[in-house]
Amino acid sequence: MATLDVQVVASDHAVWSGEAKSIRGRTVDGDMGILPGHTPVLALLAEGELVIEPVEGPSVTAHVAGGFFSVDSDKVTIVADDADLTSEA
Repeated sequence: MATLDVQVVASDHAVWSGEAKSIRGRTVDGDMGILPGHTPVLALLAEGELVIEPVEGPSVTAHVAGGFFSVDSDKVTIVADDADLTSEA
């Protein structure tokens, strides 16, 4: 099964990293969902929730405030101005 290599960082700390099946987040152009094999994209983040579906374990939700979202070759890098985990339910 193809997976995404995900790194989520805030300006002053690491938030989450690992392998994921999918990611959903809000950009300034609207909501975006990422699955393995997604075309390369660079987007500006809007304030809102970021939901990560890890390969193993419960969904991870983080609140992010601004930044950018980069996808290339199943590697997803999210650099937020500010981000904190809100749940790992």
